[in-house]
Amino acid sequence: MEAAVKKQKPKNKSIKKFLHFFKNGFQDQKYFDWERNYKWNAHLAWEEQLNETEFNRLLKAKDFKEIAKRAVNMESKTNLLFSFEKMALRDALKPEEGAELFAKGLYNYIYGKEPLQKRFGNFAECLSKLPRKQTRVLTWPLQTVFGFIANPKEHIFLKPRVTQAAAEVYNYEFDYHSKPNWQTYQSLINFAKQIRKDTAELKPKDFIDLQSFIWVLGSSEYDM
Repeated sequence: MEAAVKKQKPKNKSIKKFLHFFKNGFQDQKYFDWERNYKWNAHLAWEEQLNETEFNRLLKAKDFKEIAKRAVNMESKTNLLFSFEKMALRDALKPEEGAELFAKGLYNYIYGKEPLQKRFGNFAECLSKLPRKQTRVLTWPLQTVFGFIANPKEHIFLKPRVTQAAAEVYNYEFDYHSKPNWQTYQSLINFAKQIRKDTAELKPKDFIDLQSFIWVLGSSEYDM
């Protein structure tokens, strides 16, 4: 019984921290303003500009540059990537072959019919093949940001240091490896699902809410 009580403490402490900043939880107006709205607005822009029908139309027209441009522009409205990651991606997409590889890989990742594990691996391989000017393109943020924007009910965004810090606070054994891989991503999804279960009373809606909870827990921006 004593061990069970100790196990609950990190969870309770984590929820308390989140509620310290957002007293009404995921329904708090400040939470919408600080964390959710800009991510949700990026998702709405994706549904308008790169929904499956429109994405497929652009692919058939071989307008790979336009696909890359729209994806990059939608991400740029968020603060999810560091500036050097944004630059690395833009550099990789400037050549026509880079834009084509990215566009086809991204479509299959978001709209493909294969299991997520397969799509995840294929997209990682796609990013690894993109032209590289200085900084590598295959990073966790670049691997996960577009799926997160496109479909936050299936995909979650991974910011390594913050997520590792949050997992430590939460007492969750996060199986992290620096190179994007399915094992780590599955571990992150399981972490998010555990948070969803533990915060059920706060009614998280999707991975935007769960990723935001992780961010609040692990980011220095929310030091108490």
